[in-house]
Amino acid sequence: MRINKYLAHAGVASRRKAEELIKAGEVTVNGERMVDLSYQVKAGDTVEVKQAQVYKEEPVYYVLNKPRGVISSVSDEKDRKTVLDFFHHIPERIYPVGRLDWDTSGLILLTNDGEFANLMTHPRHEIEKVYVAKVEGQATKENLRPLTQGVKIDGRKTKPAVYQIIKQDIKSKKSVVQLTIHEGRNHQVKKMFEAIGLPVQKLSRIQYGTLGLTGLQPGEFRRLSKKEVSQLVNAAKGN
Repeated sequence: MRINKYLAHAGVASRRKAEELIKAGEVTVNGERMVDLSYQVKAGDTVEVKQAQVYKEEPVYYVLNKPRGVISSVSDEKDRKTVLDFFHHIPERIYPVGRLDWDTSGLILLTNDGEFANLMTHPRHEIEKVYVAKVEGQATKENLRPLTQGVKIDGRKTKPAVYQIIKQDIKSKKSVVQLTIHEGRNHQVKKMFEAIGLPVQKLSRIQYGTLGLTGLQPGEFRRLSKKEVSQLVNAAKGN
């Protein structure tokens, strides 16, 4: 197996990031600094990254219903709770696929497959993501229409989104809106609602591609089936 793919399957990084590690001199094979990006790892080879030995693990894939107040990271310098705190008994070195904000709840994937993670998060792969947002103000067809045409955030226009008004509370002047997007830009949903004058108070991701959260309470997770993984991969590749 080619060295970058080996590192990806070991959960170290995506193939592209693995190549960057190799170029930076962080990877050794049998004690020798690796410089050949086309090197094929053989049985018995000792592969190390930053002087720590890595092993090719069987790929695993999980879906977690992330509670609010949890960091989408493998660790946190402020010692805050992370998504990995729910996976203490999992032997594989998994990590989150993309991120959900600290105060955003809902569906997040975790894996040790760097190639899969890269496929899910690469900008050119437009996987459908569905969010439910509680916003300040009255959501109407008129003020939500710009979302279906694209709004400018961070100097770039978003791709058209689909919305559904779930609830309107005239007395409290708050609304609940479901929004479907196909991008994954930083804080995108919050910025989109802010751009149309409906600041988000509470946000949750309820669907990712073909996956939902049925049967998963906040803090609960389950392992994905091969069929579910294939569906996600096919969705990313446009099949």
